[in-house]
Amino acid sequence: MFTEIRPQEALKPYVKRFYYYDAPSAHAFDDLVFPSGNLELIFNLGNGLWKTKKDEAFCTTPAVELWGQITKPLAVRSVGKNFMLGVRFHPHTAAYFFDEDISVFNNEITNAVDVFGPSLNNLHELLLTFTDPKDRIAMLENYLLNRLAASKKKHSRIRLVEAIANGLKNHAEGERIGMVSERNKISPRYVHRLFSQYTGLTPKLFCQISRFQYSLQLMQGGDQKMTSVGYDSGYFDQSHFIREFKSFTGLTPSSFPTQATPINQILSNL
Repeated sequence: MFTEIRPQEALKPYVKRFYYYDAPSAHAFDDLVFPSGNLELIFNLGNGLWKTKKDEAFCTTPAVELWGQITKPLAVRSVGKNFMLGVRFHPHTAAYFFDEDISVFNNEITNAVDVFGPSLNNLHELLLTFTDPKDRIAMLENYLLNRLAASKKKHSRIRLVEAIANGLKNHAEGERIGMVSERNKISPRYVHRLFSQYTGLTPKLFCQISRFQYSLQLMQGGDQKMTSVGYDSGYFDQSHFIREFKSFTGLTPSSFPTQATPINQILSNL
């Protein structure tokens, strides 16, 4: 079962949503996760194991996971009765909460305690002692607000990245990068470097993932023909749509299941 929780007002600019995932049974199942354009912080609060595939083998993930930008299909496996509490950040906002270059986490599931420090392990242990979702969310929000207050020095740069990200969703990449560079009196090269540092993605890849996620929403939302989905999502032609879609899922649009799987219900932009 999947439950979505909206963050309090003070965190809405930084956290897209909190969510719970309660595995319906203890039966093991495999799934695929696709690029979303967002980073995730996930606490495993259940008795099961969560695994991801790396180098052709499934490896158990840490108790608190930081999911970097996923740019290709990632195989996952749930074993036992998993119960997870997750934080989905906006594309640029995970950078408010720790100092590392976001791009170093691309296509990696990292022990989040190594990134956030021992205080995160203390939070995880505290979350395990409570069962009321409201109490858990309140503790998590308090932790994030304290981290946010300690990161004020880089807020102006991340706000610039936010402006770039918002613009990229509505304009051609080249036009928007040029406009951002001119308006802020910085070079296009610096715009690219700043965007990659704080989102983990190049502007081009961010546009591709945003377009891909929009196509998923159209496919899962009705009976639209694939040619219409490709056109409405902003692809040049059908071959462009198929090629890019397959690079993110390993499947062609026509062979992709239109019903979201349990894990992709969580880790999608729907």
